[in-house]
Amino acid sequence: MTGSGSALEAFEIAVLAAVLIFGSYFLTWRMLMGVRWRRRPTLASDPIPDHWREIVSRRVPVAGRLTDAEREKLLRLVQVFLREKIIEGCDGLDVTEEMKVMIAAQACVLLLHLDAGCYPGLRTVLVYPGTYRPRSPTWFKYDLGSTEARLGESWRHGVVILSWDSVASQAVDSLDGRNVTLHEFAHQLDQQDGVADGTPALQSPSAVRHWAAIIARHYDDLVSAAASGRDTVLDYYGATNKAEFFAVATETFFEQPIQLRRQQPELYDALREFYRQDPAQRLTVPPTPPTPPTPPTAPTPPVTMSP
Repeated sequence: MTGSGSALEAFEIAVLAAVLIFGSYFLTWRMLMGVRWRRRPTLASDPIPDHWREIVSRRVPVAGRLTDAEREKLLRLVQVFLREKIIEGCDGLDVTEEMKVMIAAQACVLLLHLDAGCYPGLRTVLVYPGTYRPRSPTWFKYDLGSTEARLGESWRHGVVILSWDSVASQAVDSLDGRNVTLHEFAHQLDQQDGVADGTPALQSPSAVRHWAAIIARHYDDLVSAAASGRDTVLDYYGATNKAEFFAVATETFFEQPIQLRRQQPELYDALREFYRQDPAQRLTVPPTPPTPPTPPTAPTPPVTMSP
């Protein structure tokens, strides 16, 4: 073997070793970044306001087929969300308690069975009256500084932005496959491990590799469908990049689960295993009416003794 051949072989081995070391480091780093996200929130024991139950029942239909136990946990998560996050109106919008509960409830539907923290990296939710344009190009999202009108954004540094018109109108129809609140909070889940790439914080390196392979296959299929105009249950916006694919797939999973399970069963199963929820199964059973609050017990009148 020549000296140049030995040097080339040594170089190739060094490159391979570097790739393996970097890959192991990257996966380990992602696992560590996800540790904080996987810490369960401390649920409050304070009474849940009765009108919150009514708001969720009337204005958050995506939660309409939850069991009583799931509804109770959802409302407990809403308590945590509203205790820890600031929801602030922009451009003169007055954010009411009902609006806050609506936003928090839809965001917490994603967390229902995750045994995870309540968006620990999130600090503030900014709510505009309608579509908005950033005052200057931003690099926090995935559009490389676009200033086009937006319905929502999720930043890596603790901020979600929502258009109230879109939140309210898309919440009404829980079966159309579009929900900006679910979309932006799916981005928050994706960003919890520090990387916005369509792969949220998972339990192990092997789970990350398995998930990434599934997402890559279905993302490539959506890119092909968007290029050819082929019909698909997933919105073409998901072909923008893998981060947007995960957010669009999450919307579809919760709002058009039967269609997604029929058209893309592998993707549906991956989302079902991640969220630990089966929305398609929920749609096959009648909705459970919420349990009315227990009325307070009337005080027992004192017993009088006859003389």
